[in-house]
Amino acid sequence: MKICFLDNTKFEYNSNDLYSYKLRGAESVLINLSSELTKLGHDVTVINNCYKNEFIKGVSWKKIQYYNDNKIFDIAISNGDTRLFEKTKSYKKILFSHSLQTLEKFFRKKQFFSYIKYRPKVVLLSDYHKENTSKITTLFGSIRVNWATDLVFINSKLNENIDNNLSIFTSRADRNLDLLINIWKELVYPRFSTGKLLVTPPLNNLSNSHNIFFRKTDNQNHMIDDIKKSRIFLIPGHKAELFCLSAQEAKELCVPIVTLGIGSLSERVIHGETGFVARNNAEFSDYVIELYKNNDLWNKMRNNLIGTRGKNKWSNVAKNLLAKI
Repeated sequence: MKICFLDNTKFEYNSNDLYSYKLRGAESVLINLSSELTKLGHDVTVINNCYKNEFIKGVSWKKIQYYNDNKIFDIAISNGDTRLFEKTKSYKKILFSHSLQTLEKFFRKKQFFSYIKYRPKVVLLSDYHKENTSKITTLFGSIRVNWATDLVFINSKLNENIDNNLSIFTSRADRNLDLLINIWKELVYPRFSTGKLLVTPPLNNLSNSHNIFFRKTDNQNHMIDDIKKSRIFLIPGHKAELFCLSAQEAKELCVPIVTLGIGSLSERVIHGETGFVARNNAEFSDYVIELYKNNDLWNKMRNNLIGTRGKNKWSNVAKNLLAKI
């Protein structure tokens, strides 16, 4: 089949940037799926704000600003914007939804009329996403899939030299990092003063007191090393988290997770087996302390995660997606 991806970021990128700090989850998803669909024998084109028109590992990259080909695709997949379907002709149209699509938001972002015109099926990333998406914005159908992690996480050798005092947060700073820091300062650190918290640099000024440290965000390999040496992955969750690749990445690196389950986070953790889903801040801190102090429990969760490692790959996501279109 002839398949195209449509994307229009403000910054330039192509598949060579897969492990770059500048990419968000949406761009990584596009790169991974375009690669896997090509491996399955499909003719794949990415029309986006790339550096130039070129072929990279079998995928045709086209600058969206100058694209005017008359090629007809079997499937066009837009990365979060229904208006991009006007760039191509296709028999089927799929919209990757990376936010909760309310009717008000569709109108505000000027996508409602293009949605009605092009009638795409919408890809939903979690049960939380499905339950909180307006029925009107899935009027023409929806597809429920889970994302996967980059192969670099699956293939990375696990670190046996864990820093047993270290917890880590790798999601975006605007995804309730301030809530996590408050819990750490008020409820965790006073009870476990040797604990260290490594976090994404915050959006505003913050003192790194209470053993809070800022991680480097220069490339993905550096982040992987930080996660692998950590004992616990801390992430409260956020209403905008529709899947949370950050939590999935921690799972692939076999780090137990503690979360408040906000957004889709309760779906990333099997409570009591791969981490804990806390009901409130106090319970969150209790679980953190328990995982710091209880080696048997921590080892049990780590072994459970090792047992599921590598089962969720982009090759499987690509096959699953095509089967549901």
